[in-house]
Amino acid sequence: MTEAEQFRQVAGAALDDLLADNPERATDVGDHRFDDRLTDRTVEGRRAARDRAAAHRSALAAVDTTALDPEDAVDATVLAGVLDREVFAIDELAEHTWNPLAYNLGEALHPLLTREVPALPDRLRSIAARLDAFTDVVATARRQLVRPPHVHVETALLQHAGTVGMVRDEVSRLLAGEPGLRGVVEPAQQRALAALAEHEEHLRELIEGEHRDFRLGADRFDRKLRLTLQSPLSPADVLSRAQASLAEVTEQLYAVARDHLGRGGEPAEIIRTALDDVARDHPDDTTIVGAARQALADCTDAVRRLGIVTIPDDPVRVEVMPEFRRGVAVAYCDPPGPLEPVGTTSFAISPTPADWSPERVASFYREYNSAMVVDLAVHEAMPGHVLQLATARRFAGSTPLRAAYWSGSFVEGWAVHAERIMAEAGHGGTPVRLQQLKMQLRMTINAILDAGVHAGELAEAEALDLMTRRGFQEEGEAVGKWRRARLTSAQLSTYFVGYTELADLFADLGSLSSYDAVLAHGSPPPAQLRRLLLP
Repeated sequence: MTEAEQFRQVAGAALDDLLADNPERATDVGDHRFDDRLTDRTVEGRRAARDRAAAHRSALAAVDTTALDPEDAVDATVLAGVLDREVFAIDELAEHTWNPLAYNLGEALHPLLTREVPALPDRLRSIAARLDAFTDVVATARRQLVRPPHVHVETALLQHAGTVGMVRDEVSRLLAGEPGLRGVVEPAQQRALAALAEHEEHLRELIEGEHRDFRLGADRFDRKLRLTLQSPLSPADVLSRAQASLAEVTEQLYAVARDHLGRGGEPAEIIRTALDDVARDHPDDTTIVGAARQALADCTDAVRRLGIVTIPDDPVRVEVMPEFRRGVAVAYCDPPGPLEPVGTTSFAISPTPADWSPERVASFYREYNSAMVVDLAVHEAMPGHVLQLATARRFAGSTPLRAAYWSGSFVEGWAVHAERIMAEAGHGGTPVRLQQLKMQLRMTINAILDAGVHAGELAEAEALDLMTRRGFQEEGEAVGKWRRARLTSAQLSTYFVGYTELADLFADLGSLSSYDAVLAHGSPPPAQLRRLLLP
C-alpha cells in the first residue's frame, strides 16, 4: 500500500467516525447517513467519541506525510487539526457538562426543515426520529449541566422560544406536504414539545442558580486558538498584530473621512462626524431584508463587471434569521451542505427584537445603515461567503475531508478581503469605504476582545469603551459584541488572522488578474493554502 493509499484509508475511517459521532454536523455538511440520530451528549458517549478520535490520530501519525502530494499533505494537516480539536474539546472544554447552548436542538432540525435534500418523506422520517430523541437529550442536560455561565443560560432561553416555534410550526408546515406521515411525525412532535417545556423549566432553574466564570483562562484559550486557527501565529503574535493594525486602519479611516467631509480636523471628531453623516441614510425593520436583496443584486453586478472572480451560478435567498439562531450574530451565510449536489444558500439577517426600546432600535440602524448593508452583503454574499463557499463546493479532493471541515480563518479572512476589494474598486463610494474601514476596525478589535476576555480579565466597561471610542461602534452593537465575546472563544480571532494571513499571501503572490486560483482549493487554513500556491 502506498503512503497515499494509507492516508486516504485513515482519512476515510476517521471522517466516518467523526460524522457518526456528530450527526448534526454530518447533516449540515450534507452526509445524510445519520439524519435519524442526535449526538450522544452523555459523558460516556463523549468519552467514547474522544477515544475514537485519539485512535485515528495515532493511525495518522503512522503515515509518512512527507511522501504525499501537496493536496493530500494539506488534507493530512487539516485532519490532524480536526482530531486534535475533538480530543481537546472533550477532554479540556467538556461543554456538554456546562454549556446549555450545546443542547440547542434547533440546529438538529433546521437543515432538514429548510433544504431540498433528501426527499421530503425521508426528511420527515428523520425529523420524527430526532424529535423522539429530544426527551433523552433534555434528560441528559438536566443531569449534566453544572453551574453554567449566566450569559450562556440567558442566550439559551432567548433561543429556546425559536426552537419551540420550529417544532410546533415549521414541522407542521413541512408535514402538510406529506400528510400520509402524520401518524409518524405528530406523536414525536408532541413528545418533543413536552420535552422542550421541561427543558425551559430547567433553564429557568439554572439562571437562578450558581454560575461559573465564562472565561476560558489563558492556557485553554492559547491551546484552543492554535487548534482553531491552524496558524504559525501564537496568541501573543495575534494580539501584537491587532494592536498595530488598530492604529494603521484608524489613519486610513481618517483619510477617507476627510475626503468625505471635504475638511480636516481632530481625527476622532472627523471620523465620528463622517460616520454620523453616512448613518442618516438607513433601513428599518420593514425594509432591511429588501435593502439586503437590492445590495446583493448590485454587488453581483459589480463583481461581474469588475471581472475579479468567476461567479458560480448557484441560487441565493435573503431571509429573516430564524429566532432560534438569534443572539450571537446580526447576519450569516448558511450554504447548502458541501457534500450535497444541489441547494440554495441563505443570507440571513436578524431584525431588532420586539422588546427593544425605540432608542436601541435607532442605535441599531445607525450601525446597520444603508452603506453598512452594502458592505454586509459583500461580506456575507458577493464576493464573500456565498461566492467563496459555492466555489469551494466544486473542489474535489481525494477525500471529502476539506469539504466537511473547512477553515474558519480562511472563510472569514476571504470575506473581509472581499470587502476591501469592492470598497477599493469604488463600489458604493466613500460611504461604503468608510463602513468597510470601520468593519476592519471591528475585526481588529474582535481579536483584541477575544484574547482580553478569555486569556485576561477584560471588563465590560473597558470592552465597551474600546469598541465605542476606538472602533466608533454604536452602543447597541458594542453590547451585542460583548455578549458574543463571552459566548464564543477563538472564533472572533478568525476574521483578523485569516485576513492578515491572506494579505501576506497575496503580497507574496504578486499581482492577481483573478482570484479564481486562490479559491480553487476549497477552504484550507491560509497557511496551508500558501503551500499549494507557493510550493
